[in-house]
Amino acid sequence: MRIILSILFSIPCVCISQQGQIVSKKVYSSQRISKTEIPIIDGKLEDVIWGKKNDWASNFIQREPTENVSPSEETTFKIVYDAKHLYIGIKNFDKQPEKITNWMSRRDGFEGDWVEVIFDSYHDLRSAFSFTVTAAGVKGDKIITLNGKSEDITWNPIWYTKSAITNEGWTAEMKIPLSQLRFGKSENQVWGLQVIRNYFSNNETSVWQRIPIDAPGWISEFGELHGLNGLKPQRQFEIQPFVVTSLETFKKDPNNPYRDKHITTINAGIDGKIGITNDLTLDFTINPDFGQVEADPAAIALDGFQLFFREQRPFFVENKNIFNYQFSNPIVGGSFSRDNLFYSRRIGRNPQGFVKTETDEFSDAPERTTILGAVKFSGKTKDGWSIGVMESMTTNEYAKIYNNGSEREQLIEPFTNYFVGRVQKDFNNRNTFFGGIVTSTIRNLDTNTDFLHKSATTAGIDFMHQWKNRTWYLGANMVMSHVEGSEKSILRTQLSIPHLFQRTDAGHVSIDPTKTSLTGTGGDIKFGKAGQGHLKFETGFTWRSPELELNDLGFMLEADDIQNYAGITYNSLKPFGAFRKGTLTYQHWFKWDFEGNLNYIDWDVEARGTFQNNWNATVGFFSQPHIYSKSLLQGGPRIYLPDQYGFWWALGTDTRKKLSFSLDGWTKTGNEDSYFLLDNGLKITYQPINQFSLSVSPRYNMIRHRLQYNETVDFSGLPRYIMSKLDRDTFSLAFRFNYTINPNLSIQYYAEPYISKGVYSNFGYMNHALAKSHNEQIAYYTDSQIFFDETNNNYAIDEASDDSVDYHFKDPDFSFAQFRSNLVVRYEYKPGSEIFLVWAQGITDNNRPTGGLFRSFDNQIFSAQPNNTFLIKATYRFF
Repeated sequence: MRIILSILFSIPCVCISQQGQIVSKKVYSSQRISKTEIPIIDGKLEDVIWGKKNDWASNFIQREPTENVSPSEETTFKIVYDAKHLYIGIKNFDKQPEKITNWMSRRDGFEGDWVEVIFDSYHDLRSAFSFTVTAAGVKGDKIITLNGKSEDITWNPIWYTKSAITNEGWTAEMKIPLSQLRFGKSENQVWGLQVIRNYFSNNETSVWQRIPIDAPGWISEFGELHGLNGLKPQRQFEIQPFVVTSLETFKKDPNNPYRDKHITTINAGIDGKIGITNDLTLDFTINPDFGQVEADPAAIALDGFQLFFREQRPFFVENKNIFNYQFSNPIVGGSFSRDNLFYSRRIGRNPQGFVKTETDEFSDAPERTTILGAVKFSGKTKDGWSIGVMESMTTNEYAKIYNNGSEREQLIEPFTNYFVGRVQKDFNNRNTFFGGIVTSTIRNLDTNTDFLHKSATTAGIDFMHQWKNRTWYLGANMVMSHVEGSEKSILRTQLSIPHLFQRTDAGHVSIDPTKTSLTGTGGDIKFGKAGQGHLKFETGFTWRSPELELNDLGFMLEADDIQNYAGITYNSLKPFGAFRKGTLTYQHWFKWDFEGNLNYIDWDVEARGTFQNNWNATVGFFSQPHIYSKSLLQGGPRIYLPDQYGFWWALGTDTRKKLSFSLDGWTKTGNEDSYFLLDNGLKITYQPINQFSLSVSPRYNMIRHRLQYNETVDFSGLPRYIMSKLDRDTFSLAFRFNYTINPNLSIQYYAEPYISKGVYSNFGYMNHALAKSHNEQIAYYTDSQIFFDETNNNYAIDEASDDSVDYHFKDPDFSFAQFRSNLVVRYEYKPGSEIFLVWAQGITDNNRPTGGLFRSFDNQIFSAQPNNTFLIKATYRFF
């Protein structure tokens, strides 16, 4: 504990000595134009309004690689407006226009030379709308939040842009409907403004408003846009109906009535957006379809914990920053940093019930739950209120079961109502924030689904205060959960991996089979320094009580957890020696349970740098000198694990080149009882012509002799925690190509074969979990005690050595293979209206290992017949 306190108190003393500087804010005054002055958006800047020499802003300043020096090339811009639109003209001068890089890409590709215009139209110094155009005319757009810490590139507003290469450089025009922005009702508007240019040849970034590298924020430091007088709020109204038709082909099974012919479907629905005010928007979707979404990456979890997948569905992605509530999200990260009261992937999830079939019965179950509809009310008012309310309903999902000519149905996912309400208010000249969130899940259960919670409610409050020009900050979160259900459902929660109340050596938790509810709490308190000088730091505590349960509509890996985290980073503010920039970071984590046991210590050191030739490199070292696991035995006692240490590394070449590569990896080892891990990945990217790019990313992971829990069996009334040593090999190969014919027509292909093979050996049972060596911890079976039963694919154990079988456990060896691919042709025939042609393939095989990794690869993927889905989707956006 003395170590922790000395670290916590020493960090502020180091940082306080750093001093920042005040940079005056620039002001650009826009002008209103008449109908006769409206420019044609062709990228050439030949309209009369652009020919007027007044109101062009210049005097950009370099930000990277050398901050606060003149840029290599000049940039100028002009902003005008009318009652409905903003019009922006930009001149990007270049003495060698033949060297301008105009790589084509899909939307949000940000390839080659580009220029970005950012508006803080709320003028809340915290959130902004970004519009980017490349020299090839490709548009990009994103919503920036948390003062620059978070960017959402999935935002796709309707706007218009063109670019053109000239003998003086390249030019760009933008036309942005005011309905796509959010602003207040003031007669004389003041917005935050920043314009950024990426000069690709020099890998140089210049900005209109200088923001020092050590500034404590981003949006808060923007210049100001004045002159927007008499703007009337533009209430947005958009309707986007869609129709989807698909054909699914697969290996037919004549005996299975659900797999004896190919499946054809047609579906239709509607998405809509209504501006209630200029600040607040109502989004809705009826019978939504997500057919064109890229498949999740292949992965398996051997420790029982759930996997996290990012949200890719447009309705849930838009404005997700308002609903986000990561109550522990420190800059140093941690095992808890994904925990969130709202995890939208719960809505429309895979059905959670199990299909109960008899011999010679066939079943057909939906892959995901149908979302009947959803509505979302969100936005931010001129008074600093961020508001988000979302309601969604999913239908009953039934599995069909066929038995000798008759068919019955079985409920596997009940009708469910999901609700999220989020609010946040800024005070004190937007230096202080206070907010809250409430989520609710209510299910309509029957006897086949009463293992689920009938209802689940979570609530949280959050607070953030900044001072000294937002250099220092103090933040706090508090959350509470309450779940109700049958005794069966609450017992299931108590026994689940995040809780494990059945742990035999835990004195602070125990199973109560009569409970019908659980109530828990959690939170986070952090303190840090965000800028002004070379040093930044953050430290804090986060906790989750044993009964905290968020996984009905949120995401939580583990309860019964208290952690201290801390990190300090030294940043170079100018190029030095062989480097354009560099950072040095120290960070640590200490972890306890609610009984006071110190279970984990981890400390890391990392150095990262970008060289003058634009290559980059990272190297780091970590040490875990103290490890106890309360979850490895999945209900058994807390177990001692050997100390571990290791390294990680990364190296990348100059991404401006047509051919570039990057590699990364890490390794872990320790004393003689420690396992060995080696993970390496390589990515090769090639862009032979402006319109075409491809990348190949192989990855290999090797684990040797890792102590692994297999299952728990009964031996004469005593639990036996079966243990073994795992050797595992995992290989994946992600392949992508993009052919962009023009900014509105593109062809994209993604494919990833994945295989993970695990072989277990050295079987035994846990004898003394807190012993310091495996020979003391585990009672290994002798050759005369363990027998493999090939017929039943399990091991028979004669522990008593009396020639009779005492118990069995299944053979844990596995070979999991998966292949996913998507070929997507996308054509945006008018802004916001698209046609998708999609061909998706999929193979999933879970089998016993046969030979080496690549032999299993061939048997399970290349020799198998994939499922194919052919899909056509058309949308039309009424705007």
